[in-house]
Amino acid sequence: MLGLPQSTEVKRPLPKAQLFKRFDWTASQRDRFDAEVSRLDFVNWISPHTVPAIAVGDEVKEIFVVEVSLKSRDFDMKPIEFLAKSIPQHIVYLLLYEDEAVVAVYHTKLFISSWQSLESITVPLSGLNLDAVWQNLVSSIGQFSVNQDNSLTEQINIDEERSKLIRKIEALKKQMNSTKQPRRKRELFAELSLLMNKL
Repeated sequence: MLGLPQSTEVKRPLPKAQLFKRFDWTASQRDRFDAEVSRLDFVNWISPHTVPAIAVGDEVKEIFVVEVSLKSRDFDMKPIEFLAKSIPQHIVYLLLYEDEAVVAVYHTKLFISSWQSLESITVPLSGLNLDAVWQNLVSSIGQFSVNQDNSLTEQINIDEERSKLIRKIEALKKQMNSTKQPRRKRELFAELSLLMNKL
């Protein structure tokens, strides 16, 4: 499954009650999670023990794949994000609904792929060590590339700032188009020019 080596396969249930107890979730967080998720299982363990060709990384010692069976295709990402923040491990989440799935990872923020048939989803293991494998997984699922000069976290922050800047530029353009006063229009244009230069 997922194009991963058979040596990585483990099938261990992850009981929801155990999660609730261990992470001391509030009643509303438990209810919300319970409403979205029917079952969780550890399905793959990626480490030098299971894939000898990949060395341990400086930061990433192992990567897990957790299969999350959803109760609905139109699910809320908040409970999944809360789960990802609660477990201090490097985890790829395979979110299943019937015969379709999405893949999600959390690294400073949650990245999620688009829906695909379960058979077509693969989790590629590219990199010489687990740090590189994790970086490639996150950038692949998040659909961005990491500049050589930046770490994964730095690149995510740069991309986030760029997205905010683009949204601000779009909002300023709309505001400028709807403004009738020439003086205010010039002020907005000057502000817009400054932001455009930062792109």
